[in-house]
Amino acid sequence: MVIVMKPNTPQSEIHRLHEKLKTLGFDVNLSQGHNYTLLGLIGDTTQINESQLQANTYVDRVMRVQHAFKRASRHFHPQDTVIDIDGHKVGGGHLLMIAGPCAVESQEQILTIAKSVKGLGAQLLRGGAFKPRTSPYSFQGLEEEGLKVLLEAKRQTGMPIVTECVSSETVDLVANYADVLQIGARNMQNFALLKKVGQTKKTILLKRGLAATIEELLMAAEYIMSEGNTNVILCERGIRTYETYTRNTLDISAIPAIKELSHLPIICDPSHAAGKWEMVAPLAKAAIAAGADGLIVEVHHQPELAFSDGAQSLKPEKYGHLVSAVQKIAAIQNAYV
Repeated sequence: MVIVMKPNTPQSEIHRLHEKLKTLGFDVNLSQGHNYTLLGLIGDTTQINESQLQANTYVDRVMRVQHAFKRASRHFHPQDTVIDIDGHKVGGGHLLMIAGPCAVESQEQILTIAKSVKGLGAQLLRGGAFKPRTSPYSFQGLEEEGLKVLLEAKRQTGMPIVTECVSSETVDLVANYADVLQIGARNMQNFALLKKVGQTKKTILLKRGLAATIEELLMAAEYIMSEGNTNVILCERGIRTYETYTRNTLDISAIPAIKELSHLPIICDPSHAAGKWEMVAPLAKAAIAAGADGLIVEVHHQPELAFSDGAQSLKPEKYGHLVSAVQKIAAIQNAYV
């Protein structure tokens, strides 16, 4: 349930109602916009008498939220959430560009790529230190040594780090090094992991699962937010369908759908959607045109030698062309929002 207060309601009245609702056993999410203040109730609201609430002089209207996700719902938070990562913003018209290799291979490799993508317009550096792979015989990552390499890249370039947490046991370790904790597609419904990262103060990048519905993605975000961490970035990275030509099928429609349902920023991963470098740019452009708040793109200076996902990695020069193109698309898209 959402209670919408009238414009210019005194703060004392908002506080009084807020405290009263808490004494009734509800978690209350307070969202204050330019004109209206919203009180979002989380709990069993079936026994609430709506007419009594609407009799309050300062209550504009009362709305029941039909979605299972509450904190992630746009009903609870009508304005777009804007997340700041060391001065780089995402959401609310801010375009976030994240780039880097699939896996951390060596310090030389990471520093070479980091310096290249920063000069080409990337703001955050991605790189996997822990690599959950389909095959147990594939490269699994350098683990903490990889995290140390990423931290050195941040020290030399100033770029905040995005890297994946693969288990609850690794959250504290990864959080000591990274600025953004990524939850990969395979772990989107690892609820113990979602709760654990929800207890951190780090920004969480939550990727859509291999066959997850939009509601399941938003419910996964709800798990994180229910633990107190509201800094969640959603990521559409393609879902599994019957099509085999591409690695996954990019669901472009998920971007405007999530914009309608949720206030959380959503970015796109065209690399994992396509699985082929030559398709990354077209999908990236389409995602930004559809309203995505940013991109996370795999870039490698020697993709033919990459330990993983070389086939879907752009070389730096091509990444530079992509950044220039999507910045123009984003400017046009924002002008017509």
